[in-house]
Amino acid sequence: MNATAEQHLDKMWERGRELLGTRYATLGGAMSWISESNLVSAISNAGGFGVIAGGSMMPDQLGEVIIATQKKTDKPFGVNLITMHPELDALIDKCLELKVSHIVLAGGLPSGASIKRAKDGGAKVICFAPALALAKRLVRSGADGLVIEGNEAGGHIGPVSTSVLAQEILPAITEVPVFVAGGIGRGEAIVSYLEMGASGVQLGTRLVCATECIAHENFKKAFIRAQARDAVSTAQIDPRFPVIPVRALANDGTRLFMEKQKEVVDRFDKGELTIPEGQLEIEHFWVGALKRAVIDGDVENGSMMAGQIVGLVKQEQSTEEILTELLNQAKTAIEAKNTA
Repeated sequence: MNATAEQHLDKMWERGRELLGTRYATLGGAMSWISESNLVSAISNAGGFGVIAGGSMMPDQLGEVIIATQKKTDKPFGVNLITMHPELDALIDKCLELKVSHIVLAGGLPSGASIKRAKDGGAKVICFAPALALAKRLVRSGADGLVIEGNEAGGHIGPVSTSVLAQEILPAITEVPVFVAGGIGRGEAIVSYLEMGASGVQLGTRLVCATECIAHENFKKAFIRAQARDAVSTAQIDPRFPVIPVRALANDGTRLFMEKQKEVVDRFDKGELTIPEGQLEIEHFWVGALKRAVIDGDVENGSMMAGQIVGLVKQEQSTEEILTELLNQAKTAIEAKNTA
């Protein structure tokens, strides 16, 4: 591979590499039950930036995963925390106690106080920005970097596609590095977003079939068989009760979620719980349903969270092989443009 293409790529995502402290500005998406110490350390050891899925963990449990990851890599990695978690402050403190270098705040708009708490403790803070106005607000609140994730992604999604978010946000946010996520499965796509002003990318679905990923064999086989159209988003049954849509491979688990959503709305109508309590209960439903699929291998009734890029997942590969393949595609694309 032409050294000039590699140098060009390094220059294009230099800001992202500097923020993350990594060889490549590629974050691993925080996927519950999947983004644990094995995959996270493998991503970091391969030159990317692994991110632990803090999700519904309590502080002591998160601490165990952080320590396990630190034993497997001496490279930088981060921890993703959900802003609606009732123990968010304690989770941030646990990360700081264990010298985690980066905290990723997701699942809602983080407060300025949460961002300050993490930064005052010495961590870099990366936040998800679903719209330009919120991106600007997060920058003002002190975020060191942003992730913009389109609805092609797997798991919890917003209403706007990656390509539209990129056109809206990348030209306007230059103060901090911005990473693009959702629907990225080849190196050519990485280059296109870097050319638009991104400082790096986040990969999720593409890494599920890494050999280091602990996902059940049934889960990985379902990904390899799936086509892009099989990854569909859930519907919201009651506009009074906002529920973040989830993209997953369609199965009986999708039907079970609709039943759970109806149950929660009925209890809300009866005054048995508040909207935040109901949203947290639905989040716990997803955590359990995802565990059934990822860990137990129940791909019929569990949650098969997957992005539309699942159609490009054709085989199980090592994390290093996946990143190398993407990087070679990116450098080939750069060479082609330079010689055109």
